[in-house]
Amino acid sequence: MRIAALSTLASFALAAALAGCAASSGMMSSAPARMENNALVGPKGMTLYTFDKDANGKSMCNGKCAENWPPLMATGPVSGDYSVITRDDGGKQVAYKGKPLYYWAKDQKPGDMTGDGFNNVWRVAR
Repeated sequence: MRIAALSTLASFALAAALAGCAASSGMMSSAPARMENNALVGPKGMTLYTFDKDANGKSMCNGKCAENWPPLMATGPVSGDYSVITRDDGGKQVAYKGKPLYYWAKDQKPGDMTGDGFNNVWRVAR
């Protein structure tokens, strides 16, 4: 019985070690967003937007604007078409193909896209 318990424990330890290797070698996804219904969405499925006034990978949405359009903040490294920019307040924001990404405070549930076209400067990220 004791050998079976040690064998099981060793199996769990091996699985944990392999998972750690996969994470450190970049085998796990570092994408902070995913495509759903032809739109980028954040980790909880909420629609992401871009702002036409952003230029050269710099966010122009700060203060009150960022309260209404919360930025998708970086929580770790990203790769592929994603990058991380530094906001005016020093925070790290995710950008897709060089365009900073934002949520719209008035979207209530995953799939909402009520900010698309707002003031003719906000667009669903695609």
